[in-house]
Amino acid sequence: MAKELEAGFTGSPVEKPEGMRKVASDTASAIKREANAVAIGVSDHPQAAGSLVLGIGAAAFGLGYLLGRSSVSTRTRYWR
Repeated sequence: MAKELEAGFTGSPVEKPEGMRKVASDTASAIKREANAVAIGVSDHPQAAGSLVLGIGAAAFGLGYLLGRSSVSTRTRYWR
């Protein structure tokens, strides 16, 4: 019979992450929890979520329109 290969990392690290690795791990965990909470909220209230997305889109469009209009010069310039 062939021996079992013990190649690759299949366990958990012996040392706990420290410094930036701990911060990155904690941040990733928090983002996953928040994304899950948002997904559950959207599945429970789809009409409210749709209205919120539509409202944010309309506000962003309006703000972009106003910023675009304010950047256009209303004076016509002629080279003489």
